[in-house]
Amino acid sequence: MPIPEDVTGEEIDKDVRQELQSLPKTLADDVAKNLVMVARLLDEDPEAAYGYSRVALRLASRVAAVREAAGFAAYATQKYGEALAEFRAAKRMTGNIDLWPVMADCERGLGRPEKALDMAGAPEVHKLDKAGQVEMRLVAAGARRDMGQLDAAIVTLQSPELASNSVQPWTARLRYAYADALLAAGREPEAREWFAKAVEADRDGSTDASDRLAELDGVEFMDALAEDEGEGEGGDAAEEQKD
Repeated sequence: MPIPEDVTGEEIDKDVRQELQSLPKTLADDVAKNLVMVARLLDEDPEAAYGYSRVALRLASRVAAVREAAGFAAYATQKYGEALAEFRAAKRMTGNIDLWPVMADCERGLGRPEKALDMAGAPEVHKLDKAGQVEMRLVAAGARRDMGQLDAAIVTLQSPELASNSVQPWTARLRYAYADALLAAGREPEAREWFAKAVEADRDGSTDASDRLAELDGVEFMDALAEDEGEGEGGDAAEEQKD
């Protein structure tokens, strides 16, 4: 796959660069450039990122960073079985448990929420940093929802991190997940409150909390309008708006 001229390979993380030093220099440079493309395209064009990850994998499958990048590219394109295999390989090579939550989420993607919950209760979780533990909580709540256990999902998300007023990198996503679970359980006023809190914490637009909040506010407004106008054209219009 073509590499843009402005990509040198030097853009990658220094730890990854160090890993690549086990390869001949020309090969290391080629792998580095492909990894840069994976990182650059992962969000905006995951299929293209996946293509570059396969090139890197073909060139250097024994490098843990390459396996990890291939895992994230496969995950982004919903190839969960493939992603899980790559993450497991990277974990075997490094002994690092940081990938544990995303591995559990792959189990969800494969339709195995029970396995994801088993992983959420495993000893490895205690070795995760705070961000990793929050991520694991999000995955566990998602698994509960997969199994139709809405109340359990809500309880799973209730935590000191959720209650905290300080804004951390994970705060917006945690509040958003909680709001979404509340809404799914029919607890709309509480959901609106937590979508608003998610908006406050979402400084980089990582969620669509503002859209969800506007949608809820719109529904509330049209409901009130329908009540004022009674049964008739106004009521029908309100229903159309909600649809």
